[in-house]
Amino acid sequence: MFQRLKLTGLFLLLLLLGAGPLAAQADFINAGPMPGHSAMREVTVWLQTTRAAEVRMQFWPEGEPERKGWSNTVNTQQESAFTAHLVAQGLEPGTTYQYRIHLDGQEAVRPYPTRFQTQTLWEYRTEPPAFTLLTGSCAYVNEAAYDRPGIPYGGDYEIFKAAAKAAPDLVLWLGDNVYFREADWDSRSGILARYTHDRATDELQPLLGACHHYAIWDDHDYGPNDSDRTYTFKRETLEAFQLFWANPTYGLGDGQGVSSYFQWQDIDFFLLDNRWFRDPNDLPGQGKTLLGREQLDWLKGALVSSRAPFKIVAIGGQVLNDSGQFETYANNGFGQERQELLDFIRDNRVAGVVFLTGDRHHTELSKLEGEGQAPAIYDLTVSPFTSGVSTFGQEEANSLRVPGTLVMQKNFAQIRFEGPRLDRSMTIAIKGKQGEVLWEKTLRQDDF
Repeated sequence: MFQRLKLTGLFLLLLLLGAGPLAAQADFINAGPMPGHSAMREVTVWLQTTRAAEVRMQFWPEGEPERKGWSNTVNTQQESAFTAHLVAQGLEPGTTYQYRIHLDGQEAVRPYPTRFQTQTLWEYRTEPPAFTLLTGSCAYVNEAAYDRPGIPYGGDYEIFKAAAKAAPDLVLWLGDNVYFREADWDSRSGILARYTHDRATDELQPLLGACHHYAIWDDHDYGPNDSDRTYTFKRETLEAFQLFWANPTYGLGDGQGVSSYFQWQDIDFFLLDNRWFRDPNDLPGQGKTLLGREQLDWLKGALVSSRAPFKIVAIGGQVLNDSGQFETYANNGFGQERQELLDFIRDNRVAGVVFLTGDRHHTELSKLEGEGQAPAIYDLTVSPFTSGVSTFGQEEANSLRVPGTLVMQKNFAQIRFEGPRLDRSMTIAIKGKQGEVLWEKTLRQDDF
């Protein structure tokens, strides 16, 4: 009875303040909703509440409200950080749906449109649809109580609003999507608290709701700085990653790590894990592994089997940069494995490979030129979103950097895939925190 009186009092207070029941329910959303993996017949939408609640999603084809359906029901709980993965099933391919979140039986309206889309059944029928991808890495959100003393490391969160205005179909987060602090990475509760705090950033919410989201991790959202396979709490950070992202799958084989794959229209995306299997940087020797044999063999087999015009490989650190600097594949004894991967791509003439990489706190495009019948390979590094900017890039002897592509300010990449199946193009626009274009370049299939 006492609990009912408290809730009634809260409801009356909201009414006196001019907020109706729909606004009252929305107050119990901490972050989201955020569409995740999109298939032709199914879509997952992520949400986090501020308290235990019964959560459902009602959806319908855009412009056809008479065709409403319901997702599964999730009872959010403190044990799982009040997160919910709502699955819409029985969908039609190539369709945009509107949806509404219901908390405890009441609709909760967000202050921006809530839509998701399904993949198009285009093959054997028509040309593949055009679409827009946004990508970037290193999203640091300040929290004074746990940040290091001095000038705040994060800032300029309006970059997320600029990203949302770009109207992407999907965002691919390239790691360091949160930054665990010293108070976070040695406990499950600390790990979940960091995700909860950062995901609730006000400026981030419109971007979360604007499109579909996929992610990999790097060291700071896996564990401490430069963490590797020896990190003790990696199963706890894996659990947190699964709770806060809605990827199609998590890990290979027995479910270790966050490796995954998805296809968006005609483009293949390979999501790699550069931390779970990684040998320590300071371990002596030159034959060390960054990906682990199982993941490396999976990637090689998947690449050679792919028929996509562009094969996008997402990984936290740079692959092509040959300067041997920190967080590059060529450094710390990983060079032999790097060379094995690059030789495989070229020896098997796997055309259209573009690595999407982050971590370095600067942006640049690198290109390994083709030789004979061996294709060229590209590496687009995009960093940072909101964390500190590095100027070390201008001092690095990266012989593969494409001139004019080095950016040393907060930025993100907008990538547009368009054109007919046999003449697909990939236009890269690097944009600053206000959405201004810093440089632009188009790659075509005959550029490989």
